[in-house]
Amino acid sequence: MQQNQLILEAIALQKCIKATYNRTTIKLAPHIMYKRHDALFVDAVTLEREGQAPREIKLGSFKLDGLRDLELVGHTFKPASLFNPADPKYEGGTVFAVEV
Repeated sequence: MQQNQLILEAIALQKCIKATYNRTTIKLAPHIMYKRHDALFVDAVTLEREGQAPREIKLGSFKLDGLRDLELVGHTFKPASLFNPADPKYEGGTVFAVEV
């Protein structure tokens, strides 16, 4: 499955993904895919980094080209309260987002 399709499916079904980013294995809860400067990005909550939970929950931005070895995992998620689909940085560039 193409990685764009996999991310879109994960967002639509609110399923987590596992990927490698900067040579680190991560588990993400993707909330939105958007375009910025002609590149695709995903804003997601990092649930695990190398198998460990992060110290704090935050929404991170990941350039889609940097995500490798993407796969859907069985774990589902609820949209994080810190996600704001009306954030000005998404204006005019949103491809797809979770329903809040």
